Formats: sequence, C-alpha cells, structure tokens
Amino acid sequence: MNKIIYCLDQLPEVAKKLIALMPQCAVFTFTGPLGAGKTSLVREMLRQLGIKGAVASPTFTYVNRYENPQGQTFYHFDLYRIVDKQDFIAAGFDEYLYQPNSWVFIEWPEPIMPLLNKNVCHVKIDYAASPTKPKAKTGDDRRELEYRIA
Repeated sequence: MNKIIYCLDQLPEVAKKLIALMPQCAVFTFTGPLGAGKTSLVREMLRQLGIKGAVASPTFTYVNRYENPQGQTFYHFDLYRIVDKQDFIAAGFDEYLYQPNSWVFIEWPEPIMPLLNKNVCHVKIDYAASPTKPKAKTGDDRRELEYRIA
C-alpha cells in the first residue's frame, strides 16, 4: 500500500501520480467518506488527460462517458445507489470494464468488487490526521490517500 498525505492545492500532483499508473491499471476505484474528494480527484485526472468542459459526478446517471482528443475513452461511475453486482450487470455496465483504449473510474465500487479482478488500482481517500489532532471531518483540507494495484 502506498500512502500520500496532501492538501487540496496539491491535487494536480496527486492526480499526476495516479495517471502514471494507467499503463498497469484499466480500472481505478475510489473509496472514502462523503466529501473526502473522490469526485474532485477524478475531475482533476480527467482534466490532465485532456477532457475539456465540465466533469460532473454521475450520482444520478450512474456513469458519464468522456473522450479526449487522442481518442481515449474514460468512464466515470458513481455506484453509491447500486445495491449489488447484479444491478450493475443488469444495467449492462459490466460491458464498460476492460475495453480497449479505455479506462474506468469508479466511486463507491464496493458492490462490484468481485468483478474487478485484474489491472485495478484501488484508491482510498480520507481526511488526514495530524500529530496533534485526530482525523478531521469536513472543513480540513488535508487528505490521506492510499493506493494499491491488484
């Protein structure tokens, strides 16, 4: 497990580190509490990958599709409202996984973890603790990110 402690103004550097893992990872999962910065990190990654315009959380649509000028495709999922992997499969979303020249970013991936068995970077974001205080809640801009490749 790799760990990064960062402030929100360092988000571009964090995104760059994760983008460097794309040759090994076709899927990136993002877990953490509400408001920890999952969507912000995905938004920054997509910006650096050449996506122009607004990048919104797909909370109500489940998935947003983006394509950059190089013809690469990115699928951004928010599975907060998906109950289990059968819901994901019934919607046909499993067909988006592991497509050529595409990458998948999944927030709240827990219901479909059994489907993610190769080339996955698991990213966990949380509010960071400091030596003098316990983990903060919202309002503190320090974050702790852990990632591992499976």
